[in-house]
Amino acid sequence: MSQAASPRRWRVSRRGFLIATGIAGGGLALGFRLALPELQLWLSEWAEQTDASTGAPFAITPNDPFAWFEISTDGEVRLFLTKVEMGQGVMTALTQLAAEELRLAPSRIRVQQGPTSRFRSPDFFGTAGSTSVLTMFAPLRQAAATLREMLRAAAAQQLGTTADQVEVADGMAFARAQPSRRLTFGELVREQTNWETPPQPAPLTPPTAWRYIGQPVPRLDLRDKITGRAIYGYDARVPGMLYGAVLHPPSLEGKLRRIVSVERAKQTPGVQQVVVERDFVGVVARTRAAAWQAISQIEAEWEIGKRWDQDEIERIVTVGGPGGVVIQRVGDAPAHLQGEGVIRAEYRTPFAIQTPLEAQAALADARPERVTIWASTQSPFMMQQQVALALRMRPDQVEVVPLLVGGGFGRKSFNPEIAIEAARLSRAVGAPVHVAWTRQEELQLGFLRPPTHHRLSARLEGGRIVAIEHEQASGDVLFAFAPGLAKQLIGNDFGATRGATIRYAIPHRRVVAWRRDLPVRTGPWRGLGLLANTFAVESFMDLLARAANADPLAFRLAHLPDTLWGRRMAAVLRAAADRAGWGRPLPPGHAQGIACSTDVNTVVAQVAEIALEEDERIRVHRITLAMDCGLVVNPDGARAQAEGAVMWGVSSALLEEARVSNGRLAALNLDGYPILSLDRAPAVEVLLLNTTNSAQPYGVGEPPMGPTAAAIANAFLALTGRSLHQMPFTPQRVRERLSG
Repeated sequence: MSQAASPRRWRVSRRGFLIATGIAGGGLALGFRLALPELQLWLSEWAEQTDASTGAPFAITPNDPFAWFEISTDGEVRLFLTKVEMGQGVMTALTQLAAEELRLAPSRIRVQQGPTSRFRSPDFFGTAGSTSVLTMFAPLRQAAATLREMLRAAAAQQLGTTADQVEVADGMAFARAQPSRRLTFGELVREQTNWETPPQPAPLTPPTAWRYIGQPVPRLDLRDKITGRAIYGYDARVPGMLYGAVLHPPSLEGKLRRIVSVERAKQTPGVQQVVVERDFVGVVARTRAAAWQAISQIEAEWEIGKRWDQDEIERIVTVGGPGGVVIQRVGDAPAHLQGEGVIRAEYRTPFAIQTPLEAQAALADARPERVTIWASTQSPFMMQQQVALALRMRPDQVEVVPLLVGGGFGRKSFNPEIAIEAARLSRAVGAPVHVAWTRQEELQLGFLRPPTHHRLSARLEGGRIVAIEHEQASGDVLFAFAPGLAKQLIGNDFGATRGATIRYAIPHRRVVAWRRDLPVRTGPWRGLGLLANTFAVESFMDLLARAANADPLAFRLAHLPDTLWGRRMAAVLRAAADRAGWGRPLPPGHAQGIACSTDVNTVVAQVAEIALEEDERIRVHRITLAMDCGLVVNPDGARAQAEGAVMWGVSSALLEEARVSNGRLAALNLDGYPILSLDRAPAVEVLLLNTTNSAQPYGVGEPPMGPTAAAIANAFLALTGRSLHQMPFTPQRVRERLSG
C-alpha cells in the first residue's frame, strides 16, 4: 500500500532562502546591483518577519498518504518520516500527529526513517532549525486523515453501508449501528484492491477531541536505545562488509603533495587494499582497527600552508571597515549616537565544536549502477545529491538510508564527506565498506561555530533607550555552504545574525553585520548565531539598566512594544522571574540574572542563579526558564529539549572554546575541549506557556539556548558589579574582570 507522493510547498524563511538559492543557482542578482544595500536590508527584514509569523522553512513534504504510511495484512501501521531522530524526540511527536488522525494509540504505530528512494519530493532542508514538528504539523495530520477516510470508504464497501455510517478507531472500522460488525485494518487491506483518495480534503480532528496531541507520550525510541537494539551509523552492518579509513591533511590548509610510500600500510595484517587516486588515499581492511593502523603507516608529503594562530583569527573577526551590511534600520541611530553620553561595550565569543557523542560514520555499497548509503545524517537528500555528484551518477542511482543520529547539533546537517569516503572505497574494492571517524578526526575535520565580535552603542534619556546600534562580525554559518552568487546578493548570513536584531521598542535602531572569511571551516552549531548574539545584546541591556538605575526585569518590560510579540515576551519574562523568586532574598554569595530571546516564533526568558567559588569558577546553581512555543505536542519532549539546550548553553558559557594553534585546531580529544560535567550541571525548571492559545507549534530545540550565557553574565554583574564581555567565562577571565 504505497506510491510516490506529490509535493507540498511551504513559505520561505531565511534558512530556506539560502537553500533555495543554492538549488536554483541564481537568476535574481544582476538587475539589483545598483540598489544592493537596500535589497539586502529588505531581504533581512523579510526573512525576520517570515520566521516570526510562520516559522516555516522552505520545504517540500509529501501530501499523499501512501508516501507516509503502509498497512500490512496483519494490521501493523508503519509511518515513514523524512525527518531523523537524533535524540530530540521527533519520532514520538510526529507519531502523535499521525495517531491523532488515525485514532490509534501512538504505541501501535511502527515509526521509522524513510530512505530517500521512498519519497519523490526531496526534503533538502532535512532535520534542522527546530522546524520538524511545526513544518510537519499540517501535512502529516492531513495525510493521516486522508488515510483514515480511505479506510472508512473501504470499510463501508466491505460492510455494505455508507462511509458516514462507519467509525474508525483503535485499528478497526465498524458500523455505528452495529458495532459488532467490524474489520481490522489488516482485514481491510487484504480485501481491498482499489484505493481512491477522497475528492475533498479529509476533515481534521478538532482540538477539543484530541487524545494524543498535547499529552506526554513515552518516547517510542527509548526501549531500543536502552536495550541496545537501536542502530546508529557506527552500528551499520551488512554481510561481507569491510572497514575503511582515509588519509586526511594534518593542518587547516594542508594539501597532499605526493605519496612517498604505502608499503607499510599494505603489510599491515588484515589490509585488503590501499586505494590511491589523484586526490584521495584510503585503505580497506577486515577490521576497523586494522584500517586505522594502516592509514597511519602511509608516508606522505604535505603542503602545510599558513600556520594560523588564534590571535590572527580574532583580528580578522572584528567589526568595521568595508563590507558591512545593514540588516536593521529604524529611525536614525547613528545621528543619535554622536557626542558625549553614549554608552558603549564590546563582546566576543569563540569557536565552538558540536561534539556529538557519535562521530561521523557511514556504510556504502557501491555497485556500477546503484549505490546504497547507510548513514547518520540530518540531511539524507542532501547527502544523496552530494554522493551522486562525487561519483558522477544521477541522484536516483543513490539511495540513502538514514539511521539514528547519535547527536547532530548542526554538524550532521552537512556531512556528505563521510558517505563519499565510504562510497569511493566501496567502489574501488567492489564490496560494502564502513568508514567511521575517530574522535580526533571528528574534532579536527568538522566545521565549527564561528567566532563573533560585537560592538554596541546606546543613548539613554529619562531612563529609556532612545537609540541603539549593534555592529556584529562573524565567520560564515549557512553561507559556508551557499553558492557565491547567493553570498553576493544577500550579503548577510542569516545563520550568523540569528538573534542579532533589536526587537525592543526603541525609536532609533540599527544593526550592521560583517561576514569574515576564515581559514577554519565554520557552519551550523545548535542555534546558529542565537547564543552569541543574544549574549551580546542581552548583556548590554543589563549594562543600560544599570546606567538607568533600573531593575533589569522592569527595564526590559518597559521597553517591550505593545504588540503580540511584546505581550508574549512580557509573559515569559514575568513567569520566569516569578518562579525564580526575582527580587526576593537569596543565599549569601548568590545573585540572579535575567535575559530573553526569540527564535522561530518562540519566545524564551531565563533567570540564572549563580555563585562565585574560591577558585573564581562560576557555579550555576539554577536556571528557571519560561518558554512560549505555541501548541506543545508532547510536553515531556519539549521540557527535555529545553533542559538539554540550557545545559549546552551553560557549557558553552563557562567552558567551551576551540582554539587554533600552529595552523591546526589545538584540541585533539575531549581532554583538550572540556564540556559541562554532571557534577557542575545546574537544576533546571521549565515552564511551558501558550499565552495566545495558538493552535500551531513553534520551534523548541534551539530557542531555549538563546538567553543562557547572557543570564549567567548578568547574574555575575549583579553579584560583582563587573560585566563579562568574552565567552567562555573561565576563572582567568573572571579574575581579570574582578581586578580590572
